[in-house]
Amino acid sequence: MNINELIALVIRKEASDLHLVVGKPPLVRLNGELTPLPQHPVLTAENAQVLVLSLMTPLQKDLYLKQRELDFSYAVSDQNGSEHRFRVNTYYQRNSCAASLRYIPNKIRTFEELKLPSTLSRFKDLHQGFVLVTGPTGHGKSTTLATIVHQINLERNAHIVTIEDPIEYTYPLGKSLISQREINVDTYSWKAALRAVLREDPDVVLVGEMRDYETISAALTVAETGHLVLSTLHTNSAAQTIDRIVDAFPEYQQNQVRQQLASTLSAVVCQRLVPALNGGRIPAVEILLSNAAVRNSIRESRLTILFKRRKNRVW
Repeated sequence: MNINELIALVIRKEASDLHLVVGKPPLVRLNGELTPLPQHPVLTAENAQVLVLSLMTPLQKDLYLKQRELDFSYAVSDQNGSEHRFRVNTYYQRNSCAASLRYIPNKIRTFEELKLPSTLSRFKDLHQGFVLVTGPTGHGKSTTLATIVHQINLERNAHIVTIEDPIEYTYPLGKSLISQREINVDTYSWKAALRAVLREDPDVVLVGEMRDYETISAALTVAETGHLVLSTLHTNSAAQTIDRIVDAFPEYQQNQVRQQLASTLSAVVCQRLVPALNGGRIPAVEILLSNAAVRNSIRESRLTILFKRRKNRVW
């Protein structure tokens, strides 16, 4: 059993994730459910280490052994020469190697194929502002962002800069120039990349994930300076998204952040994949579109008003 054989099974079964943890056989996630791969033995510490380290370059191995966790991308080619990409998180648990691999489809799907509301197609025409796609882990946030970027790429002459950890989707040739920067490969940190991006003449900036107040602050600054910023957060509703951003900052800065959000926020898309009647999963989506009432409620911290904006919600 080697890692590429396991990856081939993931692709063949159309699973979303592969998990390697000592004491369990390799597990895949099918339609949201974890399932052990049949006829595969329980992983020992030794074979888990072999599988996990085989994913890495020598530099990545050094970083992993020092940091005890590492995010990166991994690509394999099938018999037809098609490339298949995975987002990999390697870590230690109970002093043994472990990994989670997320399969990234090599074809970027349309909103119609994803069964997402047509409202989202408006975002390709935005030239400035802040668009957030939120929801739980594994519910398609990165896929939705990739579709927005892909639409811009097909229709506009723009410079799109993505900052990711790691790079997930890659984009075919289109009208846009796309620069993709990966943390620990093309830049040392989110902070450094976001500080530099304003000198890179961008039109659109994708921030893979806003993990702390420094990243959020830098992303808001990019949006304030007249660029379109796309990013994600792990929140369960549009109103919770506003709270999460504001609460990430010290209290003395929160009023300023509300002002920045009110002036830059274009939309919040909160999505969750739910079981479909005919199998598989489909998205349930809440969309908050900015308008004068929403901007005022953000400025004045009257967030309960946002819950009443049901007319902006699409299911």
